Formats: sequence, C-alpha cells, structure tokens
Amino acid sequence: MAEAKSLHQKLTELTSNLWWSWQAGLNESFRAINQPLWSGNAHNPIALLQEYSPEKLEQQARVLGLHSRINYAYRRWQEYMVAQDTWGATRAGILNHRPVAYFSAEFGLHESMPIYSGGLGILAGDHLKSASDLGIPLVGVGLLYGEGYFSQHLDANGWQQESYKTINPDKLPLRPALGKDGQPVVISVQTRSGSIFARVWRCDVGRIPLYLLDTNIPNNTDEDRRLTARLYGGDIRIRIRQEVMLGIGGARALSALGIQPSVIHMNEGHSAFAPLEIIRTRIQEDGLSFDAAIRETAASCCFTTHTPVDAGHDRFDAGLVEEHVGPLADQLGLSHDALMGLGRVNPQNHHEAFCMTVLAFKLSRKANAVSSLHGVVSRRMWASLWPWQSEEEIPIGHITNGVHVPTWLAPQMRVLYDRVLPVNWHTRTGEPDVWSGFEQATAGELWETHQSLKNQLIGFTRRRLETQARRNDASDEKIAEIANTLDPRALLIGFARRFAPYKRTDLILREFDILAEMVSDAQRPVQFIFAGKSHPADGNGKAILQRVWQATQQSKLKGRIVFLEDYDINLARHLVQGVDVWLNNPRRPHEASGTSGQKVLLNGALNLSVLDGWWAEAYDGTNGFAIGTGRTHVNDTVQDDRDWKSLIDTLRNEVLPMYYERDADDLPQRWIKRVKRSVRTLGWRFNSDRMVMDYVNHCYVPAAGGLSSQIPSM
Repeated sequence: MAEAKSLHQKLTELTSNLWWSWQAGLNESFRAINQPLWSGNAHNPIALLQEYSPEKLEQQARVLGLHSRINYAYRRWQEYMVAQDTWGATRAGILNHRPVAYFSAEFGLHESMPIYSGGLGILAGDHLKSASDLGIPLVGVGLLYGEGYFSQHLDANGWQQESYKTINPDKLPLRPALGKDGQPVVISVQTRSGSIFARVWRCDVGRIPLYLLDTNIPNNTDEDRRLTARLYGGDIRIRIRQEVMLGIGGARALSALGIQPSVIHMNEGHSAFAPLEIIRTRIQEDGLSFDAAIRETAASCCFTTHTPVDAGHDRFDAGLVEEHVGPLADQLGLSHDALMGLGRVNPQNHHEAFCMTVLAFKLSRKANAVSSLHGVVSRRMWASLWPWQSEEEIPIGHITNGVHVPTWLAPQMRVLYDRVLPVNWHTRTGEPDVWSGFEQATAGELWETHQSLKNQLIGFTRRRLETQARRNDASDEKIAEIANTLDPRALLIGFARRFAPYKRTDLILREFDILAEMVSDAQRPVQFIFAGKSHPADGNGKAILQRVWQATQQSKLKGRIVFLEDYDINLARHLVQGVDVWLNNPRRPHEASGTSGQKVLLNGALNLSVLDGWWAEAYDGTNGFAIGTGRTHVNDTVQDDRDWKSLIDTLRNEVLPMYYERDADDLPQRWIKRVKRSVRTLGWRFNSDRMVMDYVNHCYVPAAGGLSSQIPSM
C-alpha cells in the first residue's frame, strides 16, 4: 500500500502546475498560510512553500483548518488531469496523435511569471488555459525571458522609470524539458555569424505543456546569453535574433522532444520563421520539392494577426535577414532574393523591407483577425497581397478574442454565479443558454457583491498609493491623506492599458475645468483609477503618462484621480473586479480587439467605450455605453474632438443619471438591469472557451485533416 503523502508533498505537486492559478479556493489557502509573503508583488506559492518545512506547514494548516480544502483541491486536480469526457475528446480527436503547436512571443499566465507585457500575452495565457479546460491537444512554444518585462515606477516629475529583476527558475513551475533520449533538450540555430544555443524548459498549464527556450547557457557568447534576457528589449538586431530563436528554434525544440505537430498556430508574426523550419524538414526527410513542401506546410498553418497599426509589424532589412536566416535559406535551396521575396508584398521591389506579417500570411492558409471590425481593417490593410481579389474576398477572417472566466472572475462573484447558473456552468461557458439564468440574480445580492469588490479595490488602491508615496519619501502628512483617497459611494471609473498614443489615455483630461467640475460634484461625483506602462522607447507614450500623473497632483482632482504604478496581472485583477465602469477610448479603428472590458463585464461592471474592437460587435444599446456612433473622420484632431465631446455627454446624460438614480433601498435598479443584460448577452460570446472552440472548428481540425474551412466572419 502506497504511503500517504504529506500536505507539503501535495502542495508541492499542485504548485508545479499552473492549474492552481485559476482555482480560487487554492489561492485563498496560499493567502491564509502566509499573508505577508502572499501579499507581495509576486504571489508565488512555490516561493512560499520554500519558506516552510513539512512540519511547520502541517502546523500552520492545522491551526487554519486547511487540510480538507487542500485535500479536496488535490483530488480535483488529479481527476482533472486524467478526465476523458472533455469537449475536445469528441470534437478534436484528430489532434490527439499530433497536437497543435501554439507559438507566441509572450505568455501572460500569472504575475509570478513576468514573461508578458500586455494584451497579446494575456490572450495567449488565456488561450492555453481554455485549451486545457476543453481538453484540446495543444502545446505552447515561447521564450523564457530571464529578466521578464520591466517593472515601472515614476520619478518625482511623473516620468516613467524602468527596472528589471532576474527571474529565478527554481521559484517558478519550470523543469528541464527532456528529449526522446531522456536528456535535457538543447537546440541550436545557425546564423552567418555563428550558432546560437538554447535550453528548453517545460511549464505545465493544466493539461497543456508550455515549452520555453532560454539562451542563458554556457554554450553561448556573452551577447547571446542575454538574447532572451528581456521581452521587447534591445535593438532591431536583438529582435530578429529572438524571433529566429522563437520560430526556428521553437520548431527544432518540438522535434527534439519527439513532438510532430499537425498544426502550427502563429499568434502574431513574431514566430513566422517556424514554417520555414517545417518546410526544411519536409524537404530533407520526405524528399519534397520546395514548392510541394511550402504548399503542404502552409495548409497546416494558422496565423492570427493582432495589429491594425502599421508600425506594429516587425520589419527587417536585407542584411539582418541574410545574417540570421541565410543558412536556413541555403538548406531550402533559396537565393537571397527568393528569401526576401517571402517577406515582401512585392517580391520584385528590392527596396522593400522583410515583414514578418507578410511572411506569416504567405506561409499559412488560414488567417484571422481578432474582432469583426479588425477583420475589415486587416483585409483592407493587406489587400495588396492578393491584388487579383476584391477586398471582400481577401482570405482573412476573424475570430474575436475572449477571456478565461475562472482566471478573471472574482471569488465573491463566482458564488453568485454558482447559485443562479446551472451546475457545472463553468465547463459550458461558450453556450448561450447557460448564461440566461443570470437574470435570476436579485438586485440586492448583485449590488452588494459588486460593492464588496469595489471596497476591496479601494483598500488595495490606498495600500499601493501608500507604498508609492513611501518610496518617494513623502511626508507623514501626505501619506495620511491617502486614507481618504476614493469614496466608495462615488462612481469609480477604471482605465488601464498600454500607454500607446492611439489609445488616448488622456482624452478625458482635455478640459481641466470640466473634469474638475465632474470630480467635485457634490451630488454626482466621478473618480478615476489609471494604470499602464509605456514601452521604454516610446517617448510620446511616456509624455501621455506624465500628463495623467500631473493631473493626479492637481489640488482640485487630488484623491479622486489616481495612478497606480507597475500594471501587471495582479493589479489588473483588482481593477477589473472592482470598478463601476471601464473606460476605453482608442482612436477607431486602431483597437484590434481589447479584452480588459470583457473581464470587467464578468464582474458586474459596465463598459463605456468607443465602438471599436470587440465592443463594436458587443454593444446593443442596453448592455453598456458607447462613445461616438462608429463613424470616423479623416482628420485625427477632428475625431479626437468629436470623441471627447461624446465621452463627456455620455457621462453626463447617461452614465451618471443611471448610476445615481436610487430606489428606497438605495439600489440603482436601471443600472443593475443593464449589468444583468451585459453578463447574459456577452458572457458566453466573449470568453476564451468560445474562442478556442472557434479555433478548433474553423482552423485546427480542418488544418490537421487537410480540409477547407472558412474562418467565421460573424
């Protein structure tokens, strides 16, 4: 009879798999075991367990009464990992023998693994989690950034400063990936200037293995050891070397692991070199000609484009491409001009740079944008690749992004969902009928649940502001003022995302007097929380961030408009679960999709957004609020003025009256009705289970079986 495992052993096994990160009960257990450690920036259960001997952990768990909760979680995890009755078991069986390989430059899985910068990475993390929950045979491929993405703080003038921290793999759910020979995998990629080596780590995300390449090994030069140090750091030469390692190196890592994927899914163009490596193996192993190999490989490749802004697509000059991809081109039998032609819209234009997005389009037969409007924009943007077809016939469809419900739903709100939705609703989030029961939630319980989350956010905000103030050596008097920051009774609007100029973070600040009047209104006050990072090289984005910070220092706005530093998954979780309204005002049509507002709607708040990205297909007039009418002006200045006026008018005439209109029980009945409609009509459509099911049905299964399928344009 096997010896019973200790509590420490069970938790060690549980924390070796990121499944724990979307289990509310386990997170509460970790928090209870050691609140000081858990309340730090990293929320890292592996680091927490390293602080406890088995005996000390046993004693702490006994005092807190955690044994049954942890044992229950352990059993659930074991059952989850071997379950055969998943959605994918009956709908994606063709992938069981040869899985999907999902390539992405970043993965936002949890705040303790800072290998993500923003929306693209969070989307990739949610994709893996839903693939796991649905039982889809899929493996992830990415890079392990030794210093991750930067930590942010603002100096005394409100200017963003960046710092980096070294990631310790021993404190993360990572282990060396073992090859067919049982040895740790190390791969190499040849360039004209020498070979670059990488070891491969494995990170388990529920049922999904994620393989991360790491060049910080003795085989490499000092320069190449730092190649995977920072996400989106360094110059253009570092960028192409990272993308060579992600695409070519990632494909070689899969081969060394004995994994032969039936489908390659490129999440954005960073990994577009991967199909070239697959083509090389088909030529060498199967004796195919280049034309035959590219035809068969492209049929099994899917490409998701996320960027409607031209500057967001990576381009490299001929010298960089020759240096880094030249050796592979030799093996493919391609001349330099032929190689460059694969990345050019016009292969004959020798002045055109090599574009990774163009390469991805040419090497895949299924391409999609990430919202309906983004599909329209992408077909127009890339029409020159298919000059013989009308714009409507351009083969770029769309699959709208969604979010992973268990990751982003607050535990308190989960209790309400469990009461009004069907049993095991969380396994059927992509089905419309499952969500209809949300109308049964009483106004009182929904409002009180939301108010509890709002109070938690305000408490969290005050603690963060106090930490920021102490770091900047603020006086005791200033620190004491923070206790009065934000009023739980006042409308609270959140705005948090990357500080790119087209996102217009400072739109609400255009007229100081009008904003000050709204903030200080005794009857219907408004307050704001801002957060977000600017890319280190984006001076315009940093200037916008500074203007927002300067507004928080104005006496008429102080305490009612705040900026929280170092936006990450932890901060995002608090914001989307606690605000009353989520503000999004990009310059249409530059928001490809956006997913932060989808997280907000799950938690009982409403969106106030420009009709762009996902909101353009979500808003029905009764499930949130719209800025503008969806029309755009050719002049950005005129458009910005229009949208600012619409934003102010919508706040004054729709949002504020509805929020502050209360019945005898102090309940905003019309507001609550709109919240219910938002959850019921949008919850099923904008979650990542539905998104992944769309990828399976319209991309993965057809690509694996050589079938044709039109990506939905709905």
